Amino acid sequence: MNVKGSRGQSLVETALVLPLLLLIVLNVVNFGYFFWVTLNLTAASRTATLYAIEGSYTPSAGVWPSPGPPSNVSSVSYLTVQDMTGPLAGSSSASIQICSPVNIDALGSGVNNSGTTTQKSNCVTCTGSSCGTVNTGSPVPSADPEAPSFVLNRVDIVYTFQPLIPGTIFNLPLRASGMCNATGTCVFARHAEMRAM
Repeated sequence: MNVKGSRGQSLVETALVLPLLLLIVLNVVNFGYFFWVTLNLTAASRTATLYAIEGSYTPSAGVWPSPGPPSNVSSVSYLTVQDMTGPLAGSSSASIQICSPVNIDALGSGVNNSGTTTQKSNCVTCTGSSCGTVNTGSPVPSADPEAPSFVLNRVDIVYTFQPLIPGTIFNLPLRASGMCNATGTCVFARHAEMRAM
């Protein structure tokens, strides 16, 4: 065996394999961040829906929380933003739609088609530090299967984020999912529904 002729062989092998190894590692990091965003948005929407139904319900305080604005510390949108603030960057810019019978429209009702089997909660969308007007929602919540005895409460969260490591080649699994566009921006939506009497 010629030792002199094999000098630098491992250096060449490392140079050939290292880009592929880095590509795999960086894709795994971005994919892991994607799952972290998923878990946090799923938990935030569930917590917000539960809070919209129960609120701070105790024997001394039986009021249901308002949907917003996010600056009101007892609102559903404030709780949602706080749930997302630690782990997710820019969570205050997320769009949060709260569909609840607490949302009173111009007719003085918290539900549309009130008293019928197709009654649905009115919705309010909060983005940033303000909330819009009461509407039927987009997406429109479903009617509860046991309406009008029960009302379906729903919270939708739409969050836009950038992957941790930019670049098309480092976002192959995210781009394949269809949630990320060509510029690298990803839009993730989560919702939760719960019933209330």
